[in-house]
Amino acid sequence: MERIYMDNAATSFPKPECVYQAVDHFNRHMGGSPGRGTHTQTLAAGSLILDAREALASLFNIQDGANIAFMLNITQALNTAFRGCLHPGDHIITTSMEHNAVARPLFALTGIGIEWTAVPCDSEGILDPEAIAAAIKSNTRMICIQHASNLTGTIMPIREVGEIARQHDLIFLVDSAQTAGLLDIDIVDSNIDLLAFTGHKGLLGPQGTGGLYVRPGLDIDPLILGGTGSHSEFLEQPDFMPDRLESGTPNTPGIAGLGAAARYILATGCDRIFRHEQALVSQLLEGLGNIDRVQLYGRGPGNRCTAVIAFNLEGMDCGELSMRLDHDYGITTRSGLHCAPLAHQTLGTLQSGTCRLSPGFFNVPDHIEQVIRAIHTIARTS
Repeated sequence: MERIYMDNAATSFPKPECVYQAVDHFNRHMGGSPGRGTHTQTLAAGSLILDAREALASLFNIQDGANIAFMLNITQALNTAFRGCLHPGDHIITTSMEHNAVARPLFALTGIGIEWTAVPCDSEGILDPEAIAAAIKSNTRMICIQHASNLTGTIMPIREVGEIARQHDLIFLVDSAQTAGLLDIDIVDSNIDLLAFTGHKGLLGPQGTGGLYVRPGLDIDPLILGGTGSHSEFLEQPDFMPDRLESGTPNTPGIAGLGAAARYILATGCDRIFRHEQALVSQLLEGLGNIDRVQLYGRGPGNRCTAVIAFNLEGMDCGELSMRLDHDYGITTRSGLHCAPLAHQTLGTLQSGTCRLSPGFFNVPDHIEQVIRAIHTIARTS
């Protein structure tokens, strides 16, 4: 039985062949810890890291790749941004659709005197930018929003919110977990001060990779202190990027794969990837629309979304549906709350959860037809 992977919103799979080759080449033929010494292998590792920074900088219209700090994932990047910029008495604004990678750190920070407002989105997960503006207070320091929902795919108006942040001299942090590598992200055009990204989703790279872009001149305290390979004679952490935020030996083989993935996306084009995934989603939505028991969420009229579909079959637990699709048909999906209880509360699905389909660039129309047939069969026979 051919397995069909429909969980790209969690981790993209498969990866471009160049990603596998880059990781394997580093592990087999390079080695070396970047920035730790001057021998040939460590210099080659440092050059590899630099190349990956520059590829990502090109992808996000970042002038200097040194303002990108590599991290293990977007969760570490978001925690670094919050704890590095917010202090007791500060106020931060988010939306009601945020992932727990945002919600849990902020909930913890409320315990030390940081105020948090989650601006409500509508029942389809759509944000009115003016609601963000209306929530600004005298002590507001940061606005943080996801670029797109991991539950519904709803794309947020980051350009409009970035303009609001700039008008009020606020730090604007964007969580690009669901959009980096898929949608054009321009840190200048959207007035982005902090861009958190992960490597293993739309960027098509390995797990254990990600990072944080920091606008030049923005003072941010490091989350982790330690060895950087620079200024080793001092006990103080270096005060320049990226060393200020990069302590410890990085995941160099992973970053080798991430750099290869970023170059693949630059050569392919985000627009081409997005159009392909949108064609698959349109096919999915048409097929699901012909199945009586299917209930879709976050797909209101005119709602522009990424390739993420949240749905349930009336009368069936979402976990059972996901298990049936996996065991009986070889279709990989995701069920439950998707680490986004605030978003489920917004949609009214906190008690039930949903089943999620998220096709990717390497899926084809035949995969979609098989998914539709499987769901139709389950709906008809269960």
